[in-house]
Amino acid sequence: MTGEQTPATRPFLVDLRGVVDLLSRHIYSGPHVFLRELIQNGRDAITARAEHEGRRDAAWGVRIHPPTADEPALRFEDDGVGLTADEVGELLATVGRSSKRDLFDLPRAGFLGQFGIGLLSCFMIADRIVVRSRSARGGDPVEWVGSTDGTFTVRVLEGAEASGIAVGTTVSLVPRADEAELCSPTSLCELARRYAEYLPIPILVGTGDGSFDGIGRPAVFALTGEARAEARDRIAELGRDVVGGAPFEVIEVHSTATDTHGTAYVLPFPPTPGARQANRVYLGGMLVDPRADELLPDWAFFARAVVDSNGLRPTASREHLIEDESLEATRAELGAAIRAWVMRLAVERPARLAEFVGIHHLGLKSLLLHDDELAGFITRWLTVETSIGVMTIDELVRSHPHVRFTETVDEFRQIAGIVPASRAVVNGGYVHEADILRRLPLLFDGVTLERVTVSGELDSLDPPPLADRAAALALETRAGAVLAEVGCEPSVRRFSPGDLASLYLADAEVLRSITRGAARDLTGPLWSGVLGRIDGNRSSLTSGGAEAARAKLCLNWDNTLVRTLAGEVDDAVFDRTIRLLYVQALLAGHRPLRASERAMLTGALTDLVALSLAR
Repeated sequence: MTGEQTPATRPFLVDLRGVVDLLSRHIYSGPHVFLRELIQNGRDAITARAEHEGRRDAAWGVRIHPPTADEPALRFEDDGVGLTADEVGELLATVGRSSKRDLFDLPRAGFLGQFGIGLLSCFMIADRIVVRSRSARGGDPVEWVGSTDGTFTVRVLEGAEASGIAVGTTVSLVPRADEAELCSPTSLCELARRYAEYLPIPILVGTGDGSFDGIGRPAVFALTGEARAEARDRIAELGRDVVGGAPFEVIEVHSTATDTHGTAYVLPFPPTPGARQANRVYLGGMLVDPRADELLPDWAFFARAVVDSNGLRPTASREHLIEDESLEATRAELGAAIRAWVMRLAVERPARLAEFVGIHHLGLKSLLLHDDELAGFITRWLTVETSIGVMTIDELVRSHPHVRFTETVDEFRQIAGIVPASRAVVNGGYVHEADILRRLPLLFDGVTLERVTVSGELDSLDPPPLADRAAALALETRAGAVLAEVGCEPSVRRFSPGDLASLYLADAEVLRSITRGAARDLTGPLWSGVLGRIDGNRSSLTSGGAEAARAKLCLNWDNTLVRTLAGEVDDAVFDRTIRLLYVQALLAGHRPLRASERAMLTGALTDLVALSLAR
């Protein structure tokens, strides 16, 4: 019987070309990130040298030499800790191995790169990479040469080759012809400024003529205390670049959980519908994501933030943030700072808050329906249109805890002029308005709701005094004969103000039927027939017992003209006056006139003029 054999342990074989293809197609956004990776490695190497030597020399930095006619290789130099021969063999030849780890192979704080794949990004623009390095820990300098075919060589430099090599690392590569433009002085300068302008180390980019441009400036957006106050104008100027104009407000934000500091800029205009947040995130001064949409809460759609953090974690590509507990805690703290700004405005500068709400009211209202956190502190500052004027919801629920509202703008326009101030009505017909009003009882104690309808308000109006009922009934009958041709019924009521002679009232179904009628007049035979059948079906449904809904012309018994019409008035004058009151009521209710109604207006005016001239 044969004994069991122990399986042989074999290492993975890595196809370097496949890894490079993976990096360029699925991890990194493009070959331009190679410069960011080199700068990041240089910055981390300088941090490691400062730890090793217990000091930080202000001159330690990065120098980028673009290719020239005499020297076709791009050279990247840093004054970092450098590598020994053993470290070169272990770290540069192992995909995914990083030098920025402690004895337990855990990521160390203070380092930007923690995945060990940064140098491989250089293969996206070159077929061969040469690394020369001298370690601050001592020993001879070493050279590592890697190729895209998956091979590498390591050798220790001695004698003349070693002389003149200072502590630090130099990476040299000859860009392929199709990537040569990426390594031009202009491109290198732009990329360095984009990714590393806030790094706290000197970064010099060669211009091609032997001189260098310095890249770098202080991260004013992350300043705190007195330093921030002194840089107020520069912080505001940065906001113009971030939001595309003078920001509405500049808010200092920070998160103690992740040592994150920065500035949130409030947009001075409503964002484009569906636009995602575009926040800039830096880690230790290095740009990670210029369009991070997960940094702020969704409800803070009106703000764009620029922050620098020492605790947030980047993805392997270092172009986005990992969605973890750290990011969640940061998002909550930054959101709290923005919420506190809103509350301060409410207390200290209510007029400014009203201006802010006026700019972003549509976005705020749409989010209130889905975000209880935002609804809890912003709803009271939104404004609504009421029959007694525009007011904030806070003012509304204080003065009218029983909130009466209409579902449509048409309903509001018809009844707003006749409801008393003590029974004010809110226009719930605008986008999201009615839905927000329905949430008020959940947000404010003691608030109740009532939906108001045209027919309900008409029924609530007082009829004429008992002694005048017969005259009012006769007026209704006489006016009904005039208005029959336009499908409108007169109704005599009493309402304020007394100088308002008539009011056109029609519920939603009547208005829809009128709209369909107007559409039939404008469309061809096909759609005209379809719309006609719709109205026919609705008529058949109401003919079984219930009277079909019709528009009402409400005549005000407290109006002098209406009382006069109830007396002995010539038939021709009565007819034309009722027609004019009908058209006047339509216009007052913002109803467009149909062709028949325009003809009615013209005919009535013509006849009245003729009657006047005949006398």
